[in-house]
Amino acid sequence: MPALAFAPAPAAPPTLEALRAHVRAAAARRPGVYEFLDEAGRVFYVGKAKDLRSRVLSYFSAPWPESKSALLIRSAADISWRYLPSEFAALLEELRLIGRLRPAYNVRGNLSRARLVFLKLTMGAAPKLRVTDHTRDRSARYYGPFRGREMAVQAVRTLSDLLGLRDCADAQPIVYGDQAGLFDVVLTPACYRHDLGTCLGPCAARCSADAYRAAALRAADFLEGRSAHPLDKVLDAMADASAECAYERAAAWRDRLDSLEWLFGAVARLRAAVEGLSFVYGVKDRAGGSDDRVYLIRHGVVRAEAAWPRTPIEQAAFAGEVRRHTRESEPAPAARSGAEMDQLMLVMSWFRQHPQEFEAASPYDRWMAPD
Repeated sequence: MPALAFAPAPAAPPTLEALRAHVRAAAARRPGVYEFLDEAGRVFYVGKAKDLRSRVLSYFSAPWPESKSALLIRSAADISWRYLPSEFAALLEELRLIGRLRPAYNVRGNLSRARLVFLKLTMGAAPKLRVTDHTRDRSARYYGPFRGREMAVQAVRTLSDLLGLRDCADAQPIVYGDQAGLFDVVLTPACYRHDLGTCLGPCAARCSADAYRAAALRAADFLEGRSAHPLDKVLDAMADASAECAYERAAAWRDRLDSLEWLFGAVARLRAAVEGLSFVYGVKDRAGGSDDRVYLIRHGVVRAEAAWPRTPIEQAAFAGEVRRHTRESEPAPAARSGAEMDQLMLVMSWFRQHPQEFEAASPYDRWMAPD
C-alpha cells in the first residue's frame, strides 16, 4: 500500500517554544509517523512512534549540543505528523516514507543493525561482491543479514578469488577481450590479482564479457544454494596440496574452506528462518478505533495490506490477494533488492522483539475462500 500524503500541518512560528506549544496542543498519545521540515518546506527527517506526543516532545528536552535529537529539533521550521492504528503500521509507514523521500538525516532508517552485515552483488558491466553494512544501492542484490564481518569479508575474498571476480573501484573502466580491437594500445591490468590467477582481468581485456558474466552467475548460484562448485574447487586444491605434502598450502586451503562453509551454512539457516515468516498478521487498532488491519507476509516481506475484511465482499477480495501471492510454492529467496532487505529486517526485528505477536499470525488457508 503506498504511503499516504501528509495533511498540511497548521502554521506555527519557526521558534523552538512555538513548536513545543504546537505539539503540546495538537499531538495525541497515539501511534504515528512524523516529519521535520526545514524553512523551505523540505522534509529532512522522518520518525515513527508508539506514543507520538511523548516521542516528539522528547526532542525538546534533549541535551544541547551533544544530542542528535537536539540538533534535529533546532533545525526544524515545522513538524507534521499523521496517526496510524498501530506501532507496526507506523514502522512500515516510516520505512516507506524514508524510501520515497530520502530525508537527509535518515541515514539507514531506525532499524537496529548493530554488528550485522550484508553481501552485495553489484550490477553493471562487471559485477563484483563486497561486504557492506547498508542497502542503499537499489540496483544491487543483497544477501544476509549476517553476523560477523570478519568471516563475511574472508568468505567474499575466497569466493571472488576462486571465481575471478574483480574487487576494484566502481569507477574502474571495464574493457572485455571482445572489445580489445577498439583500442590501439595494449592494456595492463590495474592490479596484481590477474597475475596471481585470482581475477579474470575485465579491466584489461583479459576475458570476454560472457566469461565474466558466467563467473558472476556462479557466485550467485553458490549464494542462492543452487551450486556448491566453489566448495568442490577448494576441496580439490586441498587434496592436491596434501598429496604433494605441501601442508602449509593445504592449511591455507583449509581456512578458505572454513570461510565458504560458514557462508554456505549461514545462507541456508537464514532462508530456513525466513520460510517461517509467511502468514497473515492481524493487528488491532491500538488507539481503540475501528482501523484494524491485516498484513499478508510472505518470506518476511509485506506483500499485501488491507483493512480487516468484515463483509463477504471484503473477505473475497482479501482471499484473492492471498491466493495471488501464495499460488507458487517457491522457496524463500536468498537474494533481495535493497527495499526488500529493509523490509525483511523490519519484520524480523519486530517479531524478535515482540514474540507474543506471533499469536496474531494465522496460516494463509484460513483466509482463502473457495475459488
